[in-house]
Amino acid sequence: MKTIYVGMGCFWGAEKRFWSVPGVTGTQVGYQGGHVADPDYRLVCTGRTGHAEMVRVDYDERLVSTRDILRVFWEHHDPTQGNRQGNDIGTQYRSVVYWTDDEQRAEVERTHREFAAVLAAAGLGPITTEMDDAAHHPFHRAEEYHQQYLRKNPHGYDCHALTGYHLPV
Repeated sequence: MKTIYVGMGCFWGAEKRFWSVPGVTGTQVGYQGGHVADPDYRLVCTGRTGHAEMVRVDYDERLVSTRDILRVFWEHHDPTQGNRQGNDIGTQYRSVVYWTDDEQRAEVERTHREFAAVLAAAGLGPITTEMDDAAHHPFHRAEEYHQQYLRKNPHGYDCHALTGYHLPV
C-alpha cells in the first residue's frame, strides 16, 4: 500500500476523481501545507492558514501505478492557475502534490516535466504546482461532513478547471 497527497481545487470533486480508479483503496479529504496546527474548514477558507484542500489517496501499487495516480492528478485540474481552480480562488485551491517515498518523488518530477512540455506546446502558462515531501506537511483530516461529500450529495458542487490535455503514455 502507498499513500500520496494531492491538491487540485475543491477537495470534494478532487476526491471523487479517484473513486473509480482501480487499485485506489481509500481516500480522505483534509488540509495540508500550512502553518496552523489544527486547521478547520472555516479557518482555511480565510486564506490565512496557508493550507490547501487536499486528498489523501491510498493505493495498491500492484494494481495501479504511481504514474496512473499522477495522470488523474495532472489531467483533472489546471496546474497553471496558481491559487485558483476556475471560479474557486484562494490559496486553499492551489495545485499541490506531496509524495511519501523516493519512487513517488521521481515520478512526480518526471510527470511534471512531461505535462509541462505538453502544456507549453499548447500555449498554456507554466505549471505552478507545489511539490514536496509529505513528511514536511502534516495532513489534517477534514470534518466528517466533507468526507465522501459527493457520495452523500451526488448533485453537490464539483468544480474543476481542466486543461483538456493529457499526460503522454
